[in-house]
Amino acid sequence: MSTFRIVRWLSFLVVVAVALFYPVSKALTALLIGIVLYVLRGILLSVFFEKKETDAKDKGKNIFREMFELVAETAVFVFFVMTFIVQAFQIPTGSMEPTLLVGDFLLVNKFIHAHTVLPLENVILPRRDIKRGDIVVFKSPPDLSKDFVKRVIGLPGETLRIKDKQVTIDDRPLDEKKYKVHIYPNYIMDGDNYGPVTVPPGHLFVMGDNRDNSADSRVWRFLPINNIKGRPWIIYFSYKALSASSAPLTPGTKTTLFKEIVILVKEGRARRLFRTVH
Repeated sequence: MSTFRIVRWLSFLVVVAVALFYPVSKALTALLIGIVLYVLRGILLSVFFEKKETDAKDKGKNIFREMFELVAETAVFVFFVMTFIVQAFQIPTGSMEPTLLVGDFLLVNKFIHAHTVLPLENVILPRRDIKRGDIVVFKSPPDLSKDFVKRVIGLPGETLRIKDKQVTIDDRPLDEKKYKVHIYPNYIMDGDNYGPVTVPPGHLFVMGDNRDNSADSRVWRFLPINNIKGRPWIIYFSYKALSASSAPLTPGTKTTLFKEIVILVKEGRARRLFRTVH
C-alpha cells in the first residue's frame, strides 16, 4: 500500500473520530462531514480507479473515472449544501407582507444563526447572533412539522407590551415604520393589545409584518431559539398567488410543461427575482 493511500486512510479515520465523538455543534460537524465525504471519495477513486499501464484500458477507465467524479462530486455538493448551508422555502401565507409575498421562493441561510459549542466556531463559521428586526425561518411551536417565517421583535430578558398597535420594549416605543403594516389601521384587532410579558431565556418574541393577518407569538407565545432553522437570504423565484389554497400550480408540482411555462411568463414577478431579504 502506497504512503499516499495510508495518509488518506488515516485522515479519513481522524476526521470520522472527531465528527462522531468530539462535542462540537452541528454546524462544525457539518463541515467535518463534508471533509469526510471528500476524503472518502478520494479513497474510492484510489481503490477502484488506479492507473494501469495499458493505454487502451486507461482511455476507457479515464472516461469512466471522469464521469464518476462528476456525478459523485455533484451529488455530494448538492446534498451538503441543501442539508447544512441553504434551504429552499416557499412563502405560503400573507403574514409577512409586504416584505415577503405569497408565491415567493427563498433560499434560507442555515449557517448564519447556527448554534455553536466552542468559542473557535464563532471565528471560523460565517455566523452572528440574532438581532431585533431579523427575519427567521423556524419550526412552528404548535406543529414542528411546519416551517414558519416571522420577524424577531423581542429578545431574551426584555419586557414587551403592545398597546393600541404600538410595541414597547422595556417601556420604550419600538420604531417599526420600515416594515410593519396594518390592514385595519382604524380598528383595534385581536393582538393589538398584549402583555406586558417578559421573554424568557433561550426564547424570542416574533411577529409577522402584516400584523392584522399573522398567527405569531401573540397566539402561541414564545419561540425557542433552538427551533430556528435559518435566515431568509434571497428570493430566487416569485409568482403571483392569492393564498396557498387558491394559488396557481406551483413550479415543480405534477403538471404539464406548458402550464409551468404559462406560470413563469404570465404569473411570474420578475422584479422580485434575486432580491435580498431584510
